[in-house]
Amino acid sequence: MRNFDEITITDAVIDRLSGASDRRAAEVSAALVRHLHAFVREVRPTIEEWERGIAFLTDTGKMCTNTRQEFVLLSDTLGVSMLVDAINHGAAQGVTESTVLGPFYVEGPPEKGSGENISGGLVGDPLIVTGTVNAPDGTPIRGAVVDVWHSDGDGYYDVQQFEETGGLAMRARFSTDGDGKFSFWSIRPAAYPIPHDGPVGAMLEKQGRHPWRPAHIHFMISAPGYRKLVTHVFAEGDKYLDTDVVFGVKDSLVREFIEMPAGQAPDGLIQNSPFFHLHYDFGLHLS
Repeated sequence: MRNFDEITITDAVIDRLSGASDRRAAEVSAALVRHLHAFVREVRPTIEEWERGIAFLTDTGKMCTNTRQEFVLLSDTLGVSMLVDAINHGAAQGVTESTVLGPFYVEGPPEKGSGENISGGLVGDPLIVTGTVNAPDGTPIRGAVVDVWHSDGDGYYDVQQFEETGGLAMRARFSTDGDGKFSFWSIRPAAYPIPHDGPVGAMLEKQGRHPWRPAHIHFMISAPGYRKLVTHVFAEGDKYLDTDVVFGVKDSLVREFIEMPAGQAPDGLIQNSPFFHLHYDFGLHLS
């Protein structure tokens, strides 16, 4: 076949997929061709616009490093990451809702004991986080692995400022006790803009959108016999809750960071200055 036109080329490309050895690859490729061609027919780009689109994708790839994944940012800001999450993690009774992983997770975070301070000595408003991990029926899960990570009071993660932190900070791995409990001290995170000095930032500016995320703490929780949970807990009252650039906010994940006076903290420690307290009870889905 040859001499393809605007209408016939789509079926021709799909026909060429008939020899694919992987059935799923053929299915996904055919869907991609159908929808991508439909997009091009709707938009009807000029050659110059097509070239700018290719340059945008090229620049996106060039921005990717070991500590920055520009394609993840692109997926996040176009709502694709949360769409994939919604397809794979429906809401269920007694189970905490999930949200995006984000670009700042680090494999193998330092293991800490319950109640330890993970701030790495960074200055900020003291924060104690307490929580439990439970089965859908509310039964506590002993030995659940709880990974946590968050930004500092200026909205930066440790991987963005190694010179200041001297290494990993504001991230750790805990195990729940016999009552499914865990706790740790850190500093209160702040709202922050995603990295927007690259092609994704330029895209947002063209779209008339801001790059900000509301203040939150990331949690990744796993236990034998349960599905891994990836989620955030967001700060109630944050001005970006309704316009999160990556569309990750869910009402069930919003909690108050309660301002507490100096005195005895929930873990029994005496604090000489005011601090904040966040509590959340997590529910895991049976595998």
